[in-house]
Amino acid sequence: MDRPFRRPGRPSRPRRPRPRLGSLRARAAAAAALAMAAVLATGGLWLYTVLRANLIENTTGRTELAARKVASQLDSGILPAAGRLPAPEGGVDLVLVRDANGRTIATSGDLKDTPELGELRPAPGSDSRSAVLPPARPGAERRAVVAVEAPGPRGARDPHTVYAMTVLGDVDAADRSVALGLLAGAPPLIAFSAALAWWVTGQALRPVAAIRTELAAVTASELDRRVPDPGGADEIAQLARTVNATLDRLERSDARQRQFTADASHELRNPLAAVRSRLEVALRDPDRESVAAALADTERLQGIAADLLLLARLDGGPAPRTEPVDLALLAAEAVARRPDPRVALRLDARAPVPAAGDPARLERALANLVDNALRYARTGVTVRASASGDGWALLEVTDDGPGIPEADRDRVFERFVRLDADRGRASGGTGLGLAIAREIARAHGGDLRALPAAAGATGVRLVLRVPDSPRP
Repeated sequence: MDRPFRRPGRPSRPRRPRPRLGSLRARAAAAAALAMAAVLATGGLWLYTVLRANLIENTTGRTELAARKVASQLDSGILPAAGRLPAPEGGVDLVLVRDANGRTIATSGDLKDTPELGELRPAPGSDSRSAVLPPARPGAERRAVVAVEAPGPRGARDPHTVYAMTVLGDVDAADRSVALGLLAGAPPLIAFSAALAWWVTGQALRPVAAIRTELAAVTASELDRRVPDPGGADEIAQLARTVNATLDRLERSDARQRQFTADASHELRNPLAAVRSRLEVALRDPDRESVAAALADTERLQGIAADLLLLARLDGGPAPRTEPVDLALLAAEAVARRPDPRVALRLDARAPVPAAGDPARLERALANLVDNALRYARTGVTVRASASGDGWALLEVTDDGPGIPEADRDRVFERFVRLDADRGRASGGTGLGLAIAREIARAHGGDLRALPAAAGATGVRLVLRVPDSPRP
């Protein structure tokens, strides 16, 4: 089979992954620099615009005042001799007077660099007009010009116009200084804000680095390690406490799993050894009794395996389906399935007790409670279904056996726990019934507790509660 032609060359190398975004510190520093640049650009532009407008407004005001002084002199009929006006005050550079035909009849200085005034005259209905004129020639400077209407001298029919001009060299120099100052000051401020953000973010993330380092050191053999808690009530402290709480649960779960494995191995080892020995005896001397005993031990193994499988499903399986259930009916069926119990089995369910849950699982939980009570009761067991009135439906199984010491009322719900030392008794259970019942109750959002019997009586009261209606 022909192979496709491949050009000789260097062997192909795997593509490098695209570089990821920088660290959080780098992103925070970049964001701070961009924010500072935006603030400086906006603020600097606003400051430059306001300062420039203010300087031009002040200059225009001084220029207009000089023009009105000359206009008031014309109004009084006094025209300077030889058309020479006195030098204006307030930094104004030039004042001149023109007649209605545009001829200059009086001036305070040289007209060499005077810009073209054109039609710069007050508009109808106004006695003044101002403007900023461009330089008259290359190398000259801009000027602020104010035109003020004034009456002509005695005997003149048409009004005259007084022009006052101020060179804007100082204004332009101030504008340049401000612009250069803003441009020169922006880079250090941007760099400072970036460095500050880098430092602050590094200080804030130092506990995170410690948490990450310690968390990376946690292994299956060192689940007792905990991340450092920086203290306080900020988000990082809450993260550390959440991680430690998760590690606590993980450690407890691991310990529980190890204990469960050890107990399961112990529980399975004894029946397997018994089955093997009985089968060996049956091979040497077959008899009906040995085969029957081996069958009983096999059935016990099947029960343990079924209980273990159910617990595994309860631990990691989906939530139970929810539908209307009548606990009184479940209690009546549990009693009816035991027509000839070892002790008296009584039912106390006078009315329907509505609940929400999985009927099959609740039936299994109740069956485990009844079997446990029948195993230890002396004279009788009572199964009761009732409503608590505060959103819960209750199933109670009470026996008159030896009871459970207060210190062990929570331990009895652990897996493979028996309060007596005889783990291999023929009449004993697997040690999983109460654990399964509690897991079923908690899967429904409820619970299972062991309470003492009524005052003056012996025994124990197992109370299972589930919601009486679906919970959101």
